[in-house]
Amino acid sequence: MGKASGVFLLVGLCLGAIAAMVLLPPRAGPAAVVAAASGDTVITLEAEPEPVESPAPPSSAAPGPPPKSVDTEALPGLVPGGQVSVVVYDRTAKKTTVSVKADRPYTSASLVKLLIALEALQAGTPASTVQRMLSASDDDIASRLWTAYGGPAIVTRWAGKIGLGGTRPPEDPGRWGDTRITAADVAKIYRYLLDQAGAGTRTTIMRALSGATESGSDGVRQYFGIPDAVGSLRRSIKQGWACCRGSRILHSSGTVGEDDRHIVVVLTSQPVSTTYTSAGRRVTEVVKALRPAIDDL
Repeated sequence: MGKASGVFLLVGLCLGAIAAMVLLPPRAGPAAVVAAASGDTVITLEAEPEPVESPAPPSSAAPGPPPKSVDTEALPGLVPGGQVSVVVYDRTAKKTTVSVKADRPYTSASLVKLLIALEALQAGTPASTVQRMLSASDDDIASRLWTAYGGPAIVTRWAGKIGLGGTRPPEDPGRWGDTRITAADVAKIYRYLLDQAGAGTRTTIMRALSGATESGSDGVRQYFGIPDAVGSLRRSIKQGWACCRGSRILHSSGTVGEDDRHIVVVLTSQPVSTTYTSAGRRVTEVVKALRPAIDDL
C-alpha cells in the first residue's frame, strides 16, 4: 500500500471513531475503548463515565405521636386516703394491658353476685330472676339464691372451678357481701363467663350487665366508674358498694368495646368519711385514666 493511501486510511479511521463517540450513548461501567491501528500507530478513544445520581435527602416528615399509655403510678393518687386495684384485660390481644395491685384483697360487696348467678343458672333458676338480681343489683334476690344454693359453698366451688386464688367465702356465712375478692380474680370470672361458660349462661348474664339500670333496687345510683367514664363506648357492668364497716367500698367492673373486647376491673376501699358521691367520682376518674388502654383507635 502507498504512503498516501495509508494516510487516507488513518484519517478515515479517526473520523469513524469520532462519529461513533458523537452518535452512540456512553457505556456503563469502565471507560469504553476504541482503537485503530495502522502499522505501529494506535489511537485510543475513551467514553465519558456515566453520571452518578445523588442520594435522596433524608425525609423531613415529622414522626407520628408516640402510642398512648396509662400512667399507672398516678392511679393511687386518684383515691386519696384509700386503696385502688386495677386490671384491664384485652381479649383480642389475649393479654393483661394494665395491672395495679391486682392481688390485693377487698370486700366484694355485690360483685359476688356474679358467682351467685353462675351457680343459680347451673341449678335451673329462671333467667329472668338472675337478670333482675344483676341488672338492678337486687340484694333480696341475692340473699334468697345464696341461701338456696349453699351460701359460702358457692364461693368455694366456683373459686376452685375457675382458679380464683385470692377469693374466699365470708367469715359470717350469712353475709355474702363480705366475700373476699381481688381484681385479678374478678377479671378471671369475666374471662370464664365470656370464653368458657355455656352460651345460655353467657347470654343471660351479659344481657343483664349490658342492661344495668342507672339506680340499684335500693335506689343508689350505680353509674359511677365505667358508665360515667367511657362515654358512647359499648359497656356491660356489675358494680359493688358497701359501707361502713371500717371503709367505704365502691367497685366498678365489666367489659368495654365491641364484642366485649376489654375486661375492666376497678376495686376501691375509701375512707368512711368520703361521701358516696365523692367516692363514685374517684372511681370514675380512675376509669377515665384507663381510657388509653380501652379506646380502640
